[in-house]
Amino acid sequence: MPSPFPWRRALLSVAAIAMAAFASTASAEPVTLAEALARAGKSSPTLAAARADVAAAEGRAVQAGLRPNPELGLEVENFAGTGPFSGLGEAENTVTVGQRFELGGKRSARQRAAQAEVDVARLRLQVAGAELLQQVRNAYAEAYADARRLDLAREQFLRAENLQKVAVELVDAGREPPLRAMRARTATFEAVGRVRAAEAKYLQSQRALAALWGGADDLPEPTGAADEALPEGIADPTTTLDVRLAEAEVTVSIAVVGRERLLAQPDVTVTVGARQFRGTDDTALVVGASMPIGVFDRNQGNVAAANAERVGAEARRNAALAGAIRGTRDAQAALRTAESRLNFLRTRAEPEAVEAVRIAREGFSAGRFTLLDVLDAEEALNTVQSDIITAEQERGQAAAALIRATQTLGSNQ
Repeated sequence: MPSPFPWRRALLSVAAIAMAAFASTASAEPVTLAEALARAGKSSPTLAAARADVAAAEGRAVQAGLRPNPELGLEVENFAGTGPFSGLGEAENTVTVGQRFELGGKRSARQRAAQAEVDVARLRLQVAGAELLQQVRNAYAEAYADARRLDLAREQFLRAENLQKVAVELVDAGREPPLRAMRARTATFEAVGRVRAAEAKYLQSQRALAALWGGADDLPEPTGAADEALPEGIADPTTTLDVRLAEAEVTVSIAVVGRERLLAQPDVTVTVGARQFRGTDDTALVVGASMPIGVFDRNQGNVAAANAERVGAEARRNAALAGAIRGTRDAQAALRTAESRLNFLRTRAEPEAVEAVRIAREGFSAGRFTLLDVLDAEEALNTVQSDIITAEQERGQAAAALIRATQTLGSNQ
């Protein structure tokens, strides 16, 4: 004989699925925002690459200060010819030492350009660190929001399960048709699906956060909101990292122009040696000097290229200055908007949605409202609570953008 209550068997399957969903969360390691920032600063592959670039620039600076090496020369004359010169008996040997002397301050100009490139590499390291920390703050805010969304999805399931029990009791009492219990069961299934989707999204954001410090197998669990002390007022845009880097690149371009112009001047190579006359075994001093004649190659192409790069660097500096001003103002506006929205949702929207759910549930239990009324109220509450989490995430990311936009040289943020 078929059971008069087919939805009761369905309840067991819903409970089993829910328990599986609740148990599927992998173990994670608690981590605060400060710890996440410290890990990234210590072991990030991005910063390791930037540090290597600094070391390479320092090596080139050392090389730029070295003088040209002397050259040892050997000349053998008057051999392998005819008559008395057919052998080596009349051969004359000349041994020379030559040294090229750089004129016009080429070495100093080369050193200035190389040192300017070192300064740029060091600033790029700081910029890379600032961008990395912003990425960590954004990823941390997203992971924390996804953890909150997972908790919210589980709360929604518990509310849906409770509502399903109330619906079954009303059906058993003959106050609701059996279809109401089936609809409540469907809502519970939907809640289980939200739990599983939230778990998958949270796992993804955990891995994205860990990847910033090279932790391929780490599953960090954010333990608190990304609340930090924010910079007050509008920082001087000329002191921000991006503008300082752009100015340093202008300095490099100017130094390169000077270096390339000096390369157009010829160098002098002086040689000193001794010649041995085989016939008399006498020796004599040999002195020589040479220098190129600047007829065709006067390094004009490299000079033109360096001038064009200087113009481009100056344009990028102006763009960086405008971008620093705009970035700071945009981040401040985004932060104010997120805080205003969050305050409204917490103080107005959420309390009203909670009260609406309470009234709907009580009315449903008393037979004054339908199940659909309760589901509508629950959906409105779910939307408000989800919006609160999103607003918190947006506030954290706006704060990260503001910290990044106002970061100055030597700042630890």
